Amino acid sequence: MTTSLSRRDFATRVALYGSAAVALRDGGLPAPEADEVRRDAEAIHQEIPMPAPSARVYAALTDPALFTGMTAFSMVKNAPPATIGRAPGEAFSLFGGQIVGRQIELASNSLIVQAWRDIGWPKGIYSIARFELKESGGRTTIVFDHTGFPAGRGPHLAEGWHKNYWEPMTAFLAAK
Repeated sequence: MTTSLSRRDFATRVALYGSAAVALRDGGLPAPEADEVRRDAEAIHQEIPMPAPSARVYAALTDPALFTGMTAFSMVKNAPPATIGRAPGEAFSLFGGQIVGRQIELASNSLIVQAWRDIGWPKGIYSIARFELKESGGRTTIVFDHTGFPAGRGPHLAEGWHKNYWEPMTAFLAAK
């Protein structure tokens, strides 16, 4: 039996599991086996300097028109317009629907936490992407952590973050 979750229930469940992968099956989270501790998890941690104040960086990541403009500098130059919800629980779709998910937590100009997935992953598998924005002297450092993605995808994802997010965002923000 499949049960659908409301946006609020989805966001609450994802938030409760922090940086763990979220596998929604049959409308609920899988129960962990007794004493199960995984020690083989992959994670990405990147700290990326941006040539702009945190408000502009935050806007580039959360405003659909700005994100779409940024993709012109990415490997996916002619992607259809992004759709990005601006409240916790709302959906986003990027790069022509290749990347989809939901906003979990948004703190204006300082934090974005998303349930994030590539549509090529097995159904129901979401990772957690966390963007913390630290501004100093009109420049911003993005402290980025990505966890809970399928095993073996780390190197590909780490490269993709640089080629489709950080390099295009740097060029986009410098051009404005």
